[in-house]
Amino acid sequence: MASRLERTPFAEWWWTVDRLLLLALVILMVAGIVLGMAGSPPVAERLGLSTFHFVNRQVMYLIPAVLVMLTISFLSPRYVRRTALLVYVVALAMVVGTLFFGAEVKGARRWLNFAGIAVQPSEFVKPAFVVMAAWAFSEGGRRTDVPGNIVGFLLLFLTIIPLVMQPDIGQTMLITLVWGGLVFLSGLHLFWVLGLGGLGALGLFAAYTVLPHVAARIDRFLDPQSGDTFQVDNAIESFVQGGWLGKGPGEGTVKRILPDSHTDFIFAVTAEEFGIVVCLALLAMFMLVVLRGMVLSRRNEEPFCRLAAAGLIMLFGLQSVINMAVNVHLMPAKGMTLPFISYGGSSLISLALGMGFLLAVTRRRPRAEYFDRIVPAGSMERTR
Repeated sequence: MASRLERTPFAEWWWTVDRLLLLALVILMVAGIVLGMAGSPPVAERLGLSTFHFVNRQVMYLIPAVLVMLTISFLSPRYVRRTALLVYVVALAMVVGTLFFGAEVKGARRWLNFAGIAVQPSEFVKPAFVVMAAWAFSEGGRRTDVPGNIVGFLLLFLTIIPLVMQPDIGQTMLITLVWGGLVFLSGLHLFWVLGLGGLGALGLFAAYTVLPHVAARIDRFLDPQSGDTFQVDNAIESFVQGGWLGKGPGEGTVKRILPDSHTDFIFAVTAEEFGIVVCLALLAMFMLVVLRGMVLSRRNEEPFCRLAAAGLIMLFGLQSVINMAVNVHLMPAKGMTLPFISYGGSSLISLALGMGFLLAVTRRRPRAEYFDRIVPAGSMERTR
């Protein structure tokens, strides 16, 4: 255990990072491995792979994910912004690259292959975009000579245009919702908030009109008789068969016919094998992360850190809610992973990046450090 008197980087990190938030994130990562052992073997066997193929790969992805999260959490707010800018530029360029070089899967180009490793660049755009937007809006509110609000608006369009072209409507909606939350929290007039909400509704209607797969998903949600609802129906059946306490580890049967039991519908597999009680405990853990993040954001005195923390926790919370809502048929299918639980290397590492940013901007820092950013040393204001 590091002493409070030590001035090493690790000691300073240990006594300033929020350990409750860190513990909750570690618990979710471990839970992802355990629940992956329940949901992924049937999928691996159907594909002719070894039984624990996806579990082994998830553990392999978890190692760099933990390293990314911990390394990023050591950064100061200044270096958080610089890292986010670098990640945003590279990831957005890769998203554009998918339009030309990406493999087409189910009518969309969202993946790039590097030496046999598939990468989904849009996953890395999300946390970097949130930090960049928070930076723009915080600077716009603090300095009249910086067009931060205009930059914040331009960032949204620069980000969602290539996502819509893939098309990836789920990620587009998620990013837009988080961005709208940042607009509201940054203090812009309610007129802009309502106007942007109207534009968002118009954009969703346009997607429903122009993109057949979006229309099909919404139609199936509103009228199950209008199309194939195989996965959603079986997900609901998992909750019914599992009951409160579940059938027991490895005893689930519905997962054997669910194509995405290890990704989009891992929550349903959890319900069948471990019961609704464990699902509620998992939900409580997600709530703990979200509420703790919001508390830390509210306590933060620096505008950038406050906005960035709020945006990152909205991103995490909304993605969690969307996945669980799809599993219980409260939303149309989105293809959204459950953070740290669903299988996926890009998703896992990008979530670790986002939570590393969150841990970094919510670390406890002396008021003097914030004051030094606003009023440079030697200024007349420091003598007052």
